[in-house]
Amino acid sequence: MLPTHGRYDYHPWPMRAAYTWPGGARLAVYLGVNLEHFAFGEGLGAELAPAGPQPDVLNFAWRDYGNRVGAWRLMALLDELGLPATILLNSAMYDHAPSLVAAHRARGDEIAGHGRTNSERQSVLPEAEERALIAESTAAILHHEGRAPRGWLSPWIAESRVTPDLLAEAGYAYTLNWCADDAPIWMRTRGGRLLAIPYPQEVNDIPAIVARKDGAAQFADMIVDDFEERLLQVRDGRPQVMGVALHPYLVGQPYRLRQLRRALSRIAARRGAVWITTAGGVLDHVLSLPDGTIPGDDK
Repeated sequence: MLPTHGRYDYHPWPMRAAYTWPGGARLAVYLGVNLEHFAFGEGLGAELAPAGPQPDVLNFAWRDYGNRVGAWRLMALLDELGLPATILLNSAMYDHAPSLVAAHRARGDEIAGHGRTNSERQSVLPEAEERALIAESTAAILHHEGRAPRGWLSPWIAESRVTPDLLAEAGYAYTLNWCADDAPIWMRTRGGRLLAIPYPQEVNDIPAIVARKDGAAQFADMIVDDFEERLLQVRDGRPQVMGVALHPYLVGQPYRLRQLRRALSRIAARRGAVWITTAGGVLDHVLSLPDGTIPGDDK
């Protein structure tokens, strides 16, 4: 027998229950906008070019462009198209760019936990230190937003063997870390159940642009193709969740934003046929469904 995580069972796609999202839609779409801050001269960070000796000014400044410029341009595009977002927030952003977080708060965007900074991974920490990291990030969001976040995405999607347990114990209701499905599933933790909402590792600008070196038009085409194929697939009656993962230092670059506008306009034009929401909106609807609808629901 191979080692297993024990968090969820195998649930074949053709045997899933049929249900709908609000308005009778079968496809839910949300945008996950990552607002991240990085330590200068140390720690982790995506790279535009191979890193040089620290301080690596080229890559640090490239990432900081997202908070200073790119995120504001992306927000303007979301306003133009009338699209909500789930903001995946490093709590360090409250000190680094408080006006940016405030602007998303004013839009009514959902604020979800995304650690303290993407300069670190929680997966390498002892349990007590990981618990403290989650608590510190959560407390900062509660203090500034007036309510605790309900969802979590780990920096670098890094988990220890107890991360789901710590999230449930800290009061989190959903995680975006597990990209194992096209619809929400319930996970087991020692603190109760935790909803895994699909978060994309394919339709995600980091692996697409940074890792695979896809061009701006190629990434936009990926979004459109994913969207249109899912619209065909949900005709089988089984609903899906489509996420689009965005980082302002990437898609906030003018030539990439132009292509992103093309892709998101295609989605916005179909808002009558799909449910455009937030990850928290998906959670709320799942909680309203009859018992036994979602895989792993053994309450």
